[in-house]
Amino acid sequence: MDQAITIVSGLPRSGTSLMMQMLESGGMEIVTDNIRTADADNPKGYYEFEKVKKIKHDSSWLKNTRGKAFKAVSMLLYDLPSEERYKIIFMKRNMDEILSSQKKMLERLGNKSGPDDDEMQRLFTVHLDNTYLWLKRQKNIDVLYISYNDLILDPLTAAKTAEQFLGGNLNVEKMAGVIDRSLYRNRGKNE
Repeated sequence: MDQAITIVSGLPRSGTSLMMQMLESGGMEIVTDNIRTADADNPKGYYEFEKVKKIKHDSSWLKNTRGKAFKAVSMLLYDLPSEERYKIIFMKRNMDEILSSQKKMLERLGNKSGPDDDEMQRLFTVHLDNTYLWLKRQKNIDVLYISYNDLILDPLTAAKTAEQFLGGNLNVEKMAGVIDRSLYRNRGKNE
């Protein structure tokens, strides 16, 4: 693996924690602070690093993540300093599943109100379209898009694709072995 900074990104509830778990199992060093612990919504953990949320104002820690991986929701990608090289694994997921998963998580946290699904879908779609265009224009960023839905159906192929993208030094069998289909609970309307 080279000294690019690896970032697992996507919308909230798109499978970013699962991909972080795969990278860790495959032998990649990950950056997490374990402040947000596992719960019913992410029984295997969130793999978050709180400093990422403040990257716009303080990126001094970023150089220490070269050759490692951390997770950042897609809204934060715009704040990445341009002097670093990044490899981004961008998780995509059926929008109905994202919305269903997010709604269930918010309800468990006691928040029963919020924008309706149609409005959230519109906002997320606009955000994703803009993010994809922005990523294409970044000369210091390589992106691999992985479908969460395909990953669940064929974990070994997704693991091999990610491993090759990152330089070919990860254990793909261990990466694929972390998939627990019983945790695929929020399925789209057409499934």
